[in-house]
Amino acid sequence: MPRADMDKNPREVATMFDGVARHYDLANTVMCFGLDRYWRRETRKALSLVPGEQVLDLAGGTGASTVELGRSGAFCVCADFSKQMLRRGRELGRDVPMVAGDGLRLPFRDETFDAVTVSFGLRNMSDTRAALAEMARVTRPGGRLVVCEFSTPLFAPFRAVYQNYIPRALPSLAKIVSSNPEAYEYLAQSIRDWPGQQRLAGTVAAAGWEQVSWRNLTNGIVALHRATKPA
Repeated sequence: MPRADMDKNPREVATMFDGVARHYDLANTVMCFGLDRYWRRETRKALSLVPGEQVLDLAGGTGASTVELGRSGAFCVCADFSKQMLRRGRELGRDVPMVAGDGLRLPFRDETFDAVTVSFGLRNMSDTRAALAEMARVTRPGGRLVVCEFSTPLFAPFRAVYQNYIPRALPSLAKIVSSNPEAYEYLAQSIRDWPGQQRLAGTVAAAGWEQVSWRNLTNGIVALHRATKPA
C-alpha cells in the first residue's frame, strides 16, 4: 500500500489514509496508549461549545472526534479528504454529517461556522498557513479555532526519549495493528518535523487569527492552540 512523501501532495495523502482506514482508530488508540480519548475530550472543552452552534471538524477521519464534539449539543460536521475514512465512520455507526473535502479548498460558504477545529490533521496539509486561512474564511467573525496537534515535550530528558520513540516504535507497532505499516513511517516523520508551540502560534496569527494561545497536554506531547477570528 502507498505512503505519502513529505511534500504532502493531497492526492497521495488521501490515498494513504484510504489504505489505513479500516484499522485507523484501533491503531491510534494502541500507539498512544488510549490518550486519544482524553485529547478529544479536551479539544471539545477548549472550544466552549453551546447547543445550537455549528462546528466544522476538519480532517475528522472516521468521525470519532466529531462524535465527541457533538456531546456539547452543537451541530458538528465532519470533513475529510479520505472518502474511505468517512466510509469507515459510517460502517462504525457514527451518525454525524460527513463531507469529503480538501482542507485547502473547503466546500463551504464564507462565515458558515461558529467554530472550527482540526485534530492531528493540520500537519498533513501541504500548506499550513493556507489551511488556517481557509478555516478562517468559513468561520463567522468572533468564531473560535482549536488546533489539536502533536507538539514538543517540555521536559528535556523526556523529550529526548519521546523523539527517539516516535521513529522506532510507531512503525513497529503499526506492523501489528495496521494494514499499512509504511504509512506510519510518514506519520512518524511528520510528527518529528512539526513546529513547536511558539512557532505554530505565529503561523496561526499570520493566517488571520487573533488572541492566539496554547495549552500543553501530556507534558507537551500534544498542544491545543486556540484563537479567535477578528469580529
